Amino acid sequence: MGIGTSIFLIAVGAILTFALDASVAGVDLDVVGWILMAAGALGLVMTTLVWGRRREVVTTSEPVEYRRVEERRDAAPPL
Repeated sequence: MGIGTSIFLIAVGAILTFALDASVAGVDLDVVGWILMAAGALGLVMTTLVWGRRREVVTTSEPVEYRRVEERRDAAPPL
């Protein structure tokens, strides 16, 4: 579930819970709204955790290629 879907679920749940004053036989819209808001909040937290881990940079302590560089101090520099 992405961030957009999570925010959409939170918004629809809030509308059902706080703004809508309708009744459906056998369904409590307030409970459905709270469930949608909880699912959206859980999805938002899980998406944030997954994206946070995905953006970590992995580095190794050893370089890919070793090059030995020697400097001679007894030779004259080139002209």
